Amino acid sequence: MAWRGGSGMMAAQPPAMKPTIGVLLSGCGFLDGSEIQEAVFTLLCLDELGCEVVCIAPAGPQREVVDHAAHAPAAGERRDMLRESARIARGRVRALATVRATDLDGLVLPGGFGAAKNLCDFATEGAQATAHPEVARLLREAHAARKPIGAACIAPAVVAAVLGRQAHPVLTIGDDAPTAQALTAMGARHERCAVDQCVVDRAQRIVTTPAYMYDARPKDVCAGIRRMCAEVVALASAGDAQ
Repeated sequence: MAWRGGSGMMAAQPPAMKPTIGVLLSGCGFLDGSEIQEAVFTLLCLDELGCEVVCIAPAGPQREVVDHAAHAPAAGERRDMLRESARIARGRVRALATVRATDLDGLVLPGGFGAAKNLCDFATEGAQATAHPEVARLLREAHAARKPIGAACIAPAVVAAVLGRQAHPVLTIGDDAPTAQALTAMGARHERCAVDQCVVDRAQRIVTTPAYMYDARPKDVCAGIRRMCAEVVALASAGDAQ
């Protein structure tokens, strides 16, 4: 509420708009899809920040299916990225092809090998990686519209594959030297970062955190994701003013 000058009356202020943040998933399970804990921490932190969250995933088969008990490929199994992501999203997930940057105020990518296998092919191609066409389209739309982008764990490789040579963003994957070198070869600039912190490239409006690039405790991974989400929401709420 705010005072109306001189009248003694109070004028109601319109409620602040909740930012709408997309969360781009890649399946369900850290070896072949989205890292479930990172995805859940992201959803929790964005909810705590008062956001409207839109879960998004590409439709189509995963690059591979992994038996998470055996840590080995599950021969003959096929799973769809959208259907698997729906497990995390409690069924409320939109097909990536139907989403435009104009629908969102920001975008966050949790990690997991699905980011490096399904959203792009960094897992096999390294510095020569290219992104899934719809992933590249949404990231380019968001970046061109100055919508903030967050990425955790290995997901900064997706950002580098799409925007590295164009925007040269400052990114982090923690302190893993070979992966950092690959991101640098893709045009990004790497900055070392602790698991419970994040790196903010204010010029490019990109925020990254290492998450499970470290063999870390969940509370520390969540702390880094919480900082990343807070920075993304702050950038989204400020518009293009920063």
